[in-house]
Amino acid sequence: MVKRASTESSRRLRRFTAGAVAAFMLFTSLSLPVWGDDVVPEKRVLTVQSGSSTASVNGTAYTIAKPQLKQGVLMVPLGVFKKAFGSEIRLEGENRVRLLQGSHTVVLVIDNKTAWIDGKKVQLPAEPTMVAGTLMVPLRPVAAGIGAKVSSSQGKLSISLMVMDKEEKQGEGEINNTTGKTRIGNSYYEWSMNYPSWMMVGRGTDDESGAAFNDATGRYYLEVHASSQKVKQSPDDLLERLLKEVNDSGDVVLHQETVSGGTVPYARVISRDVDGVLWEGRQYYANDRVYELYFADAEAVHYKDMDKHAGLLGSFRTTYNAGDKSAKDVSTIVNGLREAGSEEYGIWFDVPAGWEINNKEMLYGGEGEGYLSVSVTSAPTGADSTLSAWAQRLKDWLPESFVKDAYEYVGLTPVEISGVKGQIQEVRYNFGDKWVTEYEVMIQKNGYRYYLEYAVPDGQERAASNWKKVLESIEIDYEVVPENFGRIGEEGYLTDKSKMRTKNSQAYRYHIDIPRYWEPLNDQFEQGSVEYGFAGGGFEIIAQRDVAAEYIVSNLKRYYNEASSASGTKVKLLGVENITYAGVPAVSFKVHQVKNGVGFTTQEIVFESGNIAYTITTTLNDANATDVQKAAIERALSSFELVK
Repeated sequence: MVKRASTESSRRLRRFTAGAVAAFMLFTSLSLPVWGDDVVPEKRVLTVQSGSSTASVNGTAYTIAKPQLKQGVLMVPLGVFKKAFGSEIRLEGENRVRLLQGSHTVVLVIDNKTAWIDGKKVQLPAEPTMVAGTLMVPLRPVAAGIGAKVSSSQGKLSISLMVMDKEEKQGEGEINNTTGKTRIGNSYYEWSMNYPSWMMVGRGTDDESGAAFNDATGRYYLEVHASSQKVKQSPDDLLERLLKEVNDSGDVVLHQETVSGGTVPYARVISRDVDGVLWEGRQYYANDRVYELYFADAEAVHYKDMDKHAGLLGSFRTTYNAGDKSAKDVSTIVNGLREAGSEEYGIWFDVPAGWEINNKEMLYGGEGEGYLSVSVTSAPTGADSTLSAWAQRLKDWLPESFVKDAYEYVGLTPVEISGVKGQIQEVRYNFGDKWVTEYEVMIQKNGYRYYLEYAVPDGQERAASNWKKVLESIEIDYEVVPENFGRIGEEGYLTDKSKMRTKNSQAYRYHIDIPRYWEPLNDQFEQGSVEYGFAGGGFEIIAQRDVAAEYIVSNLKRYYNEASSASGTKVKLLGVENITYAGVPAVSFKVHQVKNGVGFTTQEIVFESGNIAYTITTTLNDANATDVQKAAIERALSSFELVK
């Protein structure tokens, strides 16, 4: 469960400041056209350009505050959305602004990168900022948040949206029917409930498993959570879970019960938190999930006061009817996918809904399900700069990194993404436990390379079936990277495996040559531990002061002897040798192990110089023990030297 928010945060919504009110008034000050009450859908295209005070709507030019780049992100006046598309803008509290467009809601916080788009908490590439009395917001995420499409041409951005001028209005205290909605829910996580007039969509969890709602007065606060639970939970089990959460929070239980009637049985607990606010918690089990509701009424005094909300909470259902036009869907998940990407690099795509999203590093995946990684680098110069040379280098990487029986080259196919032709290389490999199919997308434009790697282990049919949908969803604005960056990055894993770089440690008195293709996991050489990784292997140096090498050797001998002699063991001690290493006596251990179906060989070299004991450990999977990889390890080991 996500920790419940204090009702104090909701109470902030009703506090206004003169500065915030003034800012709100400025949102509507742009001299863009206001259309009439024609109810026929109309496509409107707003065109803006960085540094230009001229915008156009369907070809008609108007004056606006100049859009400008901030942290490489194009910022535009928020008012352009109101005037161009009829979006509704609401000021909420001191620094929150809500933008409404049809069924879409975008909540922005001035000077904060955190925003909520249709109930989903997101991180903006740049924070909304007041500039000379005008609120400037990042164009792309806000436009996408209201359902608009963004395209670029010759430095200009076009934002297109189908709009209807006339919308139903709601009365105070009525069901929210701004777009005819009387229920709200999440189609992906399969829940729905009544949509009262006070309900405003607030922040939620990144994976949409949690949603939060509040009202403008700060009186009500509601959270809904859905978590996977394959083991069936009885109402008594759910009550036990609820009571534990309440007790762990330090709240006082005022009432508890299980309710067996109704569509889905549930557990119910009413409690008072440390601030004196009354909460009602409910838990349901359905669809192999536990559904949790947490509702706060800041004005409730007695636990029976919560009974007046039985109609709302009792409307909760562990179903979502996609055909019900009166239901507002807070999920942005479509066909099992949700949007991800990077404004900074101008690249967007969909990923499977259950995957973790790391837009900062452009890395996405689910445990055991596969992953998608994305990188943008500068293209090399010379003969290696072509797309065909890039594809050949990727193909050559396979036999360098996997032994013959552990990989398969499937083929190369053409692809076109956002108008640019590229290639997709399909390969298969096996680290020892299972085969993985990998699709490697290569696009090159304006001196930059866009590389997407989608990997699916065998047996993951859902992730495999999603590949074509992910590929079709990719959009790249090729003007963004040249505007934001100079020369960037390198494809380290494709570096010639014979190339080395020298590293030194003054604190621990040694230097060593490290293959350039190894990825640094911890390369602070003035610290006691250094670690690198590469395909199917690793390299580590541990330097310890005031620890005798003899002590380390003794412990290793005992451990390996016990492990290798145990029945059913998967640890085999290949040998222990007294050698000379870096000019001093050393002991070398070689061990073969099998973990989780993956076989690998480890070598540990232990020696001492002065008051420092060194342990150098190399690891290499059987499937990756190519001559090229073994030679790289040997070059690193033989280069190690002690210095005074």
